[in-house]
Amino acid sequence: MNNVKDDPAGAPGEARTAAPGTVVPEDVLIILPVRNTVVFPGAVVPLTIGRRISLAAAEEASRSGRRIGLVMQRDPTLDEPQPTDLHPVGTIARIVRYFTARDGTQHVVCQGEQRFRTLDYIGGLPFLAARFDLVNEHAPENAELEARFRLLKERSLEAIGLLPQSMPELAGVVSGIESPGQLADLVAGFLDIKPVDKQHVLETLELRQRLDQVLGHLNHQVEVLKLSRQLEEQTKEKIDERQREYYLREQMKAIRTELGEGEDSSEIEELRRAVAAAGMPDEAAQQAAKELRRLERMPEESTEHSMVRTYVDWLIALPWAKLATESIDIARARQILDEDHYGLPKVKQRILEYLAVRKLNPQGRSPILCFVGPPGVGKTSLGRSIARALGLEFVRASLGGVHDEAEIRGHRRTYIGSMPGNVIQQLRKAGTRNPVFMLDEMDKLGASLHGDPASALLEVLDPEQNGTFRDNYLGVPFDLSKVFFVGTANVLDSIPGPLRDRMEIIELPGYTQEEKLAISRRYLVRRQLEANGLTAAQASIDDEALGEIIASYTREAGVRNLEREIGSVLRHVAVRITENAEGPIHVTRAALAGILGAPKFDAEVALRTSMAGVATGLAWTPVGGDILFVETTAVRGKGGLILTGQLGDVMKESAQAAVTLVKARADGLGLGDYRFDEQDLHIHVPAGAIPKDGPSAGVALFTSVCSLLTGRKVRSDVAMTGEISLRGLVLPVGGIKEKALAALRAGITTVLLPARNRKDLEDIPESARARLTFVWLETVDDALVHALED
Repeated sequence: MNNVKDDPAGAPGEARTAAPGTVVPEDVLIILPVRNTVVFPGAVVPLTIGRRISLAAAEEASRSGRRIGLVMQRDPTLDEPQPTDLHPVGTIARIVRYFTARDGTQHVVCQGEQRFRTLDYIGGLPFLAARFDLVNEHAPENAELEARFRLLKERSLEAIGLLPQSMPELAGVVSGIESPGQLADLVAGFLDIKPVDKQHVLETLELRQRLDQVLGHLNHQVEVLKLSRQLEEQTKEKIDERQREYYLREQMKAIRTELGEGEDSSEIEELRRAVAAAGMPDEAAQQAAKELRRLERMPEESTEHSMVRTYVDWLIALPWAKLATESIDIARARQILDEDHYGLPKVKQRILEYLAVRKLNPQGRSPILCFVGPPGVGKTSLGRSIARALGLEFVRASLGGVHDEAEIRGHRRTYIGSMPGNVIQQLRKAGTRNPVFMLDEMDKLGASLHGDPASALLEVLDPEQNGTFRDNYLGVPFDLSKVFFVGTANVLDSIPGPLRDRMEIIELPGYTQEEKLAISRRYLVRRQLEANGLTAAQASIDDEALGEIIASYTREAGVRNLEREIGSVLRHVAVRITENAEGPIHVTRAALAGILGAPKFDAEVALRTSMAGVATGLAWTPVGGDILFVETTAVRGKGGLILTGQLGDVMKESAQAAVTLVKARADGLGLGDYRFDEQDLHIHVPAGAIPKDGPSAGVALFTSVCSLLTGRKVRSDVAMTGEISLRGLVLPVGGIKEKALAALRAGITTVLLPARNRKDLEDIPESARARLTFVWLETVDDALVHALED
């Protein structure tokens, strides 16, 4: 029996029964429309009802004890069916039980009795009702009908025997039926056929035709049941006790084969053609062929099928034999580098040398370049310019924060969701085997329990090894020897030594104020005009305003913050233009305070005090050079040393060495009568929230202590750097270029440097060398001569 739901959302409170005094004529039948259900005479069917007209019809029939007509809708989606929406033939049924479930839904149990045909529907009632005509069956006895009857009974019993679950009661009922029409209705009721087909059987009044229809449907069902039984016996031998799922898949595969819907081998053939066209080396081609044979034997529904298919797709998609044509024109490359970048003459010259050698010796093993410099100086954009000059694809992999070796080498295929590493993924994206591949932020790599990605890069960046690079996911070697690798980093020290040894380091200095002004005029203003929807005719910024932004609103080695400030100025201009429809707006230096607010950085000279004991040092930071002040004062005590300003261990040792050196040279400094044991020296380096370390502040520390004790002020236009020894020697330090540019930005005119750093002078830009005076120190005495006032 079928449990049929009349409506998905019942509303019992909306039902309306016939009002008292409303009389339903005897020749009128109460009609209950049902969805996707055909009730045959003799069948007992439970119904769930919820529509207003259905509830009213069921309640009236139950109250009055009248029969009810069950008629199927033509369109089951209609909630308010009209007479034309119902089939003309239905079944008169008796309501056996009418009850309300615990969840509030209404249910009726009906027993079909006889076919009827609706004549015309009447109105004025809260439910559907129609005059009707009973359909009486006449079964003339003849040999043809008897033969059909017996065949139907035999086939019915055969179908019952083929059912997965034994149903002896149903077999007994079928065996005891003597009426052909009753048997046809019973079999049609339990057949698994469409409701439309069942309705067609119900509307077939001629008994011989009805028996033929039911026999046709039954024969199809018997064949399906036989096939299911046969397939079950065929696949039973393949059942594994631990793999019930495998049994179900084999059943589905056998069913598709019997129905002629087996796996289409054209897809496998297409993959084979793609593998052949990919130009794989022998090892990769053999692996692809092996995986295709496995794929061909796997059912499509299997989880492993999708994994193998994904692997084959990766092998096909990689550019095994696709090499883009290089176009090396040194003059054009020089033009592109000059168009994209201002300054950086040594960097551009080294790139041109690289391209020239590559043109003369295309098969040679070229060095791997690594651009090192502070943020915002154009490292990544240099890689794009190289790709444009060569006419090659450009891809980039950011290594910042990568701490898993699998990000480089890929995951093994044993893991769910495994993928190749970033190297293979980017090469697939490039579509060629010789792109310009930028490994960005190499100094941000970190090791973890998942391995060391920096060690994985050793094979990638070694020209002797990367010709057979093996990704863990692919499991076959891939040739990386044609890839043009370019690395970038902010700090060189954090790159492991073996990895650094595989690259040629090209350092990018910070920009001078003149270079920043030129970059602003040539690139930044134009780019921000386009970004903010403005044209050069609508807005402009004069050079004095740009110089003020560089000097008073930014303090960096690169130009990234400078571009942001220029963008802020132009956004302000955009608001004025859109609000007031003003004409061309020219931003001057005087207007900056109203747009960007008060200057963020004061002139460093103004921060210096005329007090003795204050010296200006130079420091190196990962984002360029900077200046720092060393302040020393004396208080009553017992000869102790107090150090503040969040100094590292090395810098604390430099301060102790400076004080010891002052005490050792007290007579020569005119401090023979100074009572060191009655005074505590306090050395403080401002900006205490910023950690500071390193030995290069030794000269500044020594000069600051000497200035305090001798009462001689340090010249405000002098800055210094250098490590000191207890013998008074000034030792060389690093970061000379960055420190010199920081001094220039701060308004310093004289820089004291260790004499052994004289070789680093050529690294300082020519424009900066012309504006600074360099004093070379052999000993700390030289520093006092040039730093202290008379």
